[in-house]
Amino acid sequence: MLTEIFAYDFMQRAVLAVVAISIFAPILGIFLILRRQSLMSDTLSHVSLAGVAFGILLGISTTWSTIVVVTLAAVVLEYLRTVYKHYMEISTAILMSLGLAVSLIIMSKSDNAGSMSLEQYLFGSIITISQEQVVALFVIAAIILVLTLLFIRPMYILTFDEDTAFVDGLPVRLMSILFNIVTGIAIALTIPAAGALLVSTIMVLPASIAMRIGKNFKSVIFLGIIIGFVGMVAGIVISYYWETPASATITMILIILFVLVSLVNRLLKI
Repeated sequence: MLTEIFAYDFMQRAVLAVVAISIFAPILGIFLILRRQSLMSDTLSHVSLAGVAFGILLGISTTWSTIVVVTLAAVVLEYLRTVYKHYMEISTAILMSLGLAVSLIIMSKSDNAGSMSLEQYLFGSIITISQEQVVALFVIAAIILVLTLLFIRPMYILTFDEDTAFVDGLPVRLMSILFNIVTGIAIALTIPAAGALLVSTIMVLPASIAMRIGKNFKSVIFLGIIIGFVGMVAGIVISYYWETPASATITMILIILFVLVSLVNRLLKI
């Protein structure tokens, strides 16, 4: 039965997209959680709508316009994080509101904008993803994987104690900005598959589940990748048979997994 499903080209592209996303999303998600920046993925995904709106208005690739806007937003977010060091939620709220406001204003003034254009990027559709988008996902996955292997120790120090990282001579501010930029680009490339409203779920939930069962930092990364892959493939298969939106189905499965793991952990502690 499964072989029949994956005989379709669009399902093959969807699975390849899942493989790529499951590689980089949990890695970024773990660092976001540990840096107490879980809402950053949600913020940048909302800001990405402004990039989509600019792309539609100018008649250019929405992918490239989104990458540019999200990259700028990632830099601004790091600046606001330094200004509101102890009130990180303020900076995320400011950027999230700004992104939504700009996107709605531009879309209302653009002759090229249709309701379906905005809906497509709000909710995404992994089964309609193109071959070019799959390639882009694998490129960012490879970049993030290589960067993680090369800089896992400096990022580990930066994540847990910025003061120690600064004393050790690490370029703390530059590393934070680059991390935000890479995260922003990854989110921009994931949005066509997951949608702006649900991309943060795919970023954060696999990592959150892995942190409940992993014994050390590296095992959490490995488990996050496995959980993300299994959850997303299961979501695609179930959505095919139930005729439900793939991204929403994936979200529900990951939430169910999180609840089950939390309950099992609580029962084991009793």
